[in-house]
Amino acid sequence: MRLLRLELQAFRNHCHLQLEIEAPRLLVIGSNGIGKSNLLESVELLGSLRSHRSSQDADLIHWNASRALLKASCVDDIEVELELRRRGGRQARRNGKVLQRQMDLIGPLRCVGFSALDLHLVRGEPALRRHWLDRVVLQLEPIYAELIGRYNRLLRQRSQFWRRGGGGTSIEHQALLDSFDIQMALVCTRIHRRRRRALSRLEPLAAAWQSRLSQGHEQLELRYSPGSVLEGEEAEEPWRLAIEQQLHRQRCEEERLGSCRVGPHRDEIDMLLNGTIARRFGSSGQQRTLVLALKLAELELVGELCGHPPLLLLDDVLAELDPQRQLALLEAVGDSHQCLVSATHLNAFEGEWRQRSQILNADHLRNG
Repeated sequence: MRLLRLELQAFRNHCHLQLEIEAPRLLVIGSNGIGKSNLLESVELLGSLRSHRSSQDADLIHWNASRALLKASCVDDIEVELELRRRGGRQARRNGKVLQRQMDLIGPLRCVGFSALDLHLVRGEPALRRHWLDRVVLQLEPIYAELIGRYNRLLRQRSQFWRRGGGGTSIEHQALLDSFDIQMALVCTRIHRRRRRALSRLEPLAAAWQSRLSQGHEQLELRYSPGSVLEGEEAEEPWRLAIEQQLHRQRCEEERLGSCRVGPHRDEIDMLLNGTIARRFGSSGQQRTLVLALKLAELELVGELCGHPPLLLLDDVLAELDPQRQLALLEAVGDSHQCLVSATHLNAFEGEWRQRSQILNADHLRNG
């Protein structure tokens, strides 16, 4: 067990919740709307600083509060806190000490989340696959958050430049675009390298899980299709120079369209089953198996590279899987991972799984 105690104040619908974690498996059972997903989301925020459900902190704070507080006690006497404010941003603390960099909170509660929303990962927009891969990289390299943040700022500034009539051939405009190209090329290169590297590590693990879950009938391939032309072996300087040239060449088109046509924001992760694109030709069952294989691969990779198994958060996902895949998922978790699961009923959990679990119901959440 890594998570020992959880306290929430004014987070979503939880005005005040205190929870002692007494078993490696925590089952949160009850009808929709009582705050099951919110509880798991709080652990995800403390573990990764991100929520898969919202990008706005204001959405996470109870409607009549000005701030929310999330606090967790972990193994090795580590306590992590995250304060969300309607005004003034966030503040992260570790053992009571304010952290200058929020990313320094990542580590004690690394987690892998799997929710019903993830079932859109295969058939949804490319942005969903990019965000999923970014979450994996962030678990492995917390500094990656700074790279993504810097790139998004540059992209916004570049778009604002064109919206304000930045076209033309003046020396000032060209100098500003040259500066954008130099900065963006470096950040693009570093994001591309990390995404490509993480996917290459994930692919053999995910392929093995896909084969196992399909009884050997399905072969999975993951292909990284970058939004920049990357030729030759992975190397920062040649790739940086190549991307800089691509940014320069596409300026006329960029001015016409008002958006940058080169960079990680145009990346795609192609997922193929037996050589065909899964989002177009895979059945619903195959796509669900693929998502399950990706999550199990992520769980395995993060544990392998970080030296300890991450928490697994299963948010109301079992109802979306057939009994065979439910059993495969629960067996894969085994005893090696602390697991927090939300569900509407206990029917999916039988025998040893239920006996060795701490069970929370609606009364626990209301009276926390």
